[in-house]
Amino acid sequence: MSDKQENTKNIYDIDKGVARTQDQSQSTSADRVLVPSSLEIKSGSVERYVISKQIAKMREPSLLSVDDLNQKRIIHPESPDRAIIDKFRELRTRLLEISKGNNFTLAVTGVTEGCGASFAAVNLAAAFALDSSKTALIIDCNLREPSLHNILDLMPDLGVTDFIEDPDMDIASVIYPTGIKRLRLIPAGSRRESSGEFFTSFRMRQFLHSLRKRYPDRFIILDTPSIAVSPDARIISELCDLTLVVVPHGRVTESQIVSAVSSIPSQKCAGVLVNG
Repeated sequence: MSDKQENTKNIYDIDKGVARTQDQSQSTSADRVLVPSSLEIKSGSVERYVISKQIAKMREPSLLSVDDLNQKRIIHPESPDRAIIDKFRELRTRLLEISKGNNFTLAVTGVTEGCGASFAAVNLAAAFALDSSKTALIIDCNLREPSLHNILDLMPDLGVTDFIEDPDMDIASVIYPTGIKRLRLIPAGSRRESSGEFFTSFRMRQFLHSLRKRYPDRFIILDTPSIAVSPDARIISELCDLTLVVVPHGRVTESQIVSAVSSIPSQKCAGVLVNG
């Protein structure tokens, strides 16, 4: 077998999928890179160096401008509000301490509706993506009121519900570039009836397991509806390694916070983030 044929066996699409922004009329896809054919990469300096090199090859079809990021209130290295970027970096550090440096799945939910859980989820994912040796993936699990595709100016054709309903669908077909380096999005999808059935399915568990194992240096954030208005947040928190509860400053009572936190298994509660 020739070297060219052998290398071809090891080519794997890294989050292929088509992203169309509201400003673009043509579709583009993420690049292909070489990765080990087993995809079961063990920990160690050599392996992590290889992964870092692969991450460096990930290119965005189109990057959001600094003005776009500021308007969308998404942190970036040149963010004018240093206090916010430092807070999300600190939160990232604390989560890494909890996970002992390992990648994880994190559900982000709010005590009430409109408390900024999606804002927190996007910026926490962006904080992980700031590290050039890591990637982040954010999944919109708020099937009632999905918002992440609007925040990121994407018009996706498929999403998590489509993948769960179609056993023949490839994961790469629902992963979209976001215009932010090393950050990918899986939108909610086109089918949103009986949302609980999607999240309690065995295929949903397989879905999250595959996403986590696919790249050892990827951190997965799931944006969920408010824990007070939908059972989906509790269901998803059981599937994830950790859960972060977002509290709107001065808008809820202590009993509401206690009720929300107590509904999450104690070993999975990463803490409370006050937004405001």
